[in-house]
Amino acid sequence: MKLFEDAIRNNCKVLPGDVLKIDHFLNHQLDVNLLSAGGEEFSRLFADKGVNKILTVESSGIGVACLTAIHFGCPVLYAKKVFGKNSDDALYTVKCFSYTKGIEYDISVSAKYLGPDDRVLIIDDFLAGGNALKALIALCDKAGATVVGCGTVVEKAYQGGGDAVRAMGYQVESLAKIASMSPEEGISFC
Repeated sequence: MKLFEDAIRNNCKVLPGDVLKIDHFLNHQLDVNLLSAGGEEFSRLFADKGVNKILTVESSGIGVACLTAIHFGCPVLYAKKVFGKNSDDALYTVKCFSYTKGIEYDISVSAKYLGPDDRVLIIDDFLAGGNALKALIALCDKAGATVVGCGTVVEKAYQGGGDAVRAMGYQVESLAKIASMSPEEGISFC
């Protein structure tokens, strides 16, 4: 989506270690008009899927997930990394590796909010190796929910995660697909 490519090209910085600093509209400050346009695009791309729930992982995916859910008229469920002591819910839990942080952690959702009647669209901020999407798909599998597709704001296509999830049989759509990036050469899009 040209709107997102322009926002990235004009305002983002590529840092050493293959990191894209995108905090001006997604990972720290949220540009709700831009993210709402992304949510509208996801609603167009997945219009025929019968989406009745959006699933993401805390925290950077929550903003775009909420703005996407408005266009579908459905709730957002986000997988938590830590549940508080005040929770007595039965949980579905899986392991998830964070590319950005370089650590593996558990993510969980309450069993009362995800089940066999749910037709889930997974929304996330970044897609690199595909670890977050695969973990969210695994949560849906545990709950008996149907994953109808995955949408991401930015896909680092050269890292292969999107292709891996597509090879699992899922429709994956990204608002901006990066073919390559480096601090020296900048960003090129697919």
